[in-house]
Amino acid sequence: MSDLIAVRGVEKEVFRKFKAKSVEEGLKLGEALTLAMKEWLKEREKEKVNVKNLAHLAGVIKLKKRVRWSSEVDRILYGE
Repeated sequence: MSDLIAVRGVEKEVFRKFKAKSVEEGLKLGEALTLAMKEWLKEREKEKVNVKNLAHLAGVIKLKKRVRWSSEVDRILYGE
């Protein structure tokens, strides 16, 4: 069983188009709204960056030979 909800601040024209599209697709308004909210939440989850995964990223620069970046940085900064 679904709950009855009331939402304020919805633009009338956006709601009208959303309702028309849901009818066109054969969905009840509540079903279409639930799908839209789930999709919105899924998109927000994608935007989060998992810091644990950053350690596994490959470098942006692809070189044929191995470069010792720390040595290169030391040479540039300190002249070593």
